[in-house]
Amino acid sequence: MFKALFNWLSGKSSAEKPAQCSCGCSAGESTAEKAVSLEALEGFVVYVVRHLVDDPDAVGVKTEVAENGTKVIRISCRKEDAGKIIGKKGKTIIALRSLVGSAAGRLQERISVEVVD
Repeated sequence: MFKALFNWLSGKSSAEKPAQCSCGCSAGESTAEKAVSLEALEGFVVYVVRHLVDDPDAVGVKTEVAENGTKVIRISCRKEDAGKIIGKKGKTIIALRSLVGSAAGRLQERISVEVVD
């Protein structure tokens, strides 16, 4: 899934050699289109955040639509783990927002990521 997302973001064609994805599908064009959906971006956020925190079972991710029409992926976790998601000087959450924003731009949508206290 991440390889297809990376190829899709970088504009590389994965049709040259279809590889087997971890989900069991081939990494052809249909996978790249399928990989970058709102559900896939939400899954990507869940995957990254659960690997950053001490208690991955306490992580919750919910997508909502804001008043101005943008979609917001809200991350909830233990208070002690919020700092790990935000990172030193906010660099981790900035990087995560950048990746999600880039993929959302390819979908011609606006998606933001927030950490809920």
